[in-house]
Amino acid sequence: MTASVGCPTEPRVREGSPVEVFLTFLKLGLTAFGGPVAHVGYFREELVVRRRWVDDVAYTDLVALCQFLPGPASSQVGFSMGLIRAGYWGAVAAWTGFTLPSAAFMTAFAWGAGSLSGTAGTGLMHGLKLVAVAIVGQAVWGMARTLCPDPQRAAIGALVAALILWSGSSLSQIGAIAFGGVIGLWLCRGPGAQAAELLRVPVSRRAGGIALCAFFLLLVGLPLLRAAAPVPGVALVEAFYHAGALVFGGGHVVLPLLRDAVVSPGWVSNGAFLAGYGAAQALPGPLFTFAAYLGAVSSPAPHGLVGAAVALVAIFLPGILVVTGTLPFWDTLRSRRDAQAMMQGINAAVVGLLAAALYSPVWTGAVVTARDAGVAIAGFVLLTAWRTPPIVVVAAGAMTGIALSMVAS
Repeated sequence: MTASVGCPTEPRVREGSPVEVFLTFLKLGLTAFGGPVAHVGYFREELVVRRRWVDDVAYTDLVALCQFLPGPASSQVGFSMGLIRAGYWGAVAAWTGFTLPSAAFMTAFAWGAGSLSGTAGTGLMHGLKLVAVAIVGQAVWGMARTLCPDPQRAAIGALVAALILWSGSSLSQIGAIAFGGVIGLWLCRGPGAQAAELLRVPVSRRAGGIALCAFFLLLVGLPLLRAAAPVPGVALVEAFYHAGALVFGGGHVVLPLLRDAVVSPGWVSNGAFLAGYGAAQALPGPLFTFAAYLGAVSSPAPHGLVGAAVALVAIFLPGILVVTGTLPFWDTLRSRRDAQAMMQGINAAVVGLLAAALYSPVWTGAVVTARDAGVAIAGFVLLTAWRTPPIVVVAAGAMTGIALSMVAS
């Protein structure tokens, strides 16, 4: 359905409860394997296609916004969807449900719970990687049909994918999205542009301004507090807040920052750091929950469960503050004609970003043999043609990975 530029569609009447949001995101937290790019696909299938909380254009605008902001992009998308659905408590419920499963495992792993090993464990992990290929492929396919329907936007998406694959830099993702916006401003100003559904965000502009001020005050103030008053726990909060505030896109980009924060000062050994990173790779949910493990094993007080909770909240807090502060101004900006054209270009760029990630690292990191390609393609067909629930595809992919590993051994 289309509308004239500058006349966004009226927001749907949405009624949701924090309990509904928590259960929805708990399911995603238990099944969303594959990293932040795959999470975008899981979220779209569950929240846009199946539950229809928002439309595809509004969802992709939100993904593009979170790619621009510092913090874990997929968790920011989930937090924002919970906020839109059920207010502040819905946002907390979304973050908690999506984060809790992997955070609990990482904390248990810090206490020596161990990790999957042997033939079955290796096969399980490999099967889940192949499922991620299918999930991301489904996201690219569905979003391309909606957001790249004409030659101009298809060209933007293809060019962005080529640029990202050629560069290989995480910073190129932000530049590519900005490039899509500039080209969209030039190419996508025609009449009849698709209007995005209004995002009814229950955050006032005043509250948004306070959240942005808090983000910058903590970014500047925590290092000063750490230097002036060496109170136990302040160093831990400052280190993880700093890491969460300075990473764009989330995921693996945060790892060098975390290593500098905890390994360089001797808080965590390099071997323990790498062991925790390996365990985090095998889990659903956000990779930022690696912070729970590091907080639990780090030498500065607090340790254990308290340290895990402190580190976990500290690394997610800056991303939550900055997206909360930006959302109240988002609809006004994207309802303007120039902004509509820019967002069409940005949305096409996001499709190109996902397409590039589908190849590297998702495909290249999972598909080794022709049998692997067959499993990934089968999962894609199940998701797109047969409309199979993602959790069923995840289970089938895991079992297939174990079976193939057993046969190979």
